Amino acid sequence: MTDINLTNLSAEDILDDADDQRVRLDRAGDRWMADAGARTFAREQGLREAVRSDIETGRDWARERAFVARTKIGQKPLKATVYALGVGVLIGLLLRR
Repeated sequence: MTDINLTNLSAEDILDDADDQRVRLDRAGDRWMADAGARTFAREQGLREAVRSDIETGRDWARERAFVARTKIGQKPLKATVYALGVGVLIGLLLRR
């Protein structure tokens, strides 16, 4: 355990210590940001292209799921209506609490 002599401690000492820590954190952050190019997950393509690709993949997945849902609803509309009614009742009961 470290003993701290509070009688000789001044406000300037505390501020100087805080400034030293801030400077060390600033330098560490600068180093981390400078090295970020090597750690990026989208090295071959830009970040925007990677995000656009992910968004397009998500849209394709959602379109496929919507098509499957519409097809199943069209094949058995009464069953789909009963399921929707049941889910609505459950949500209503949960929200009422």
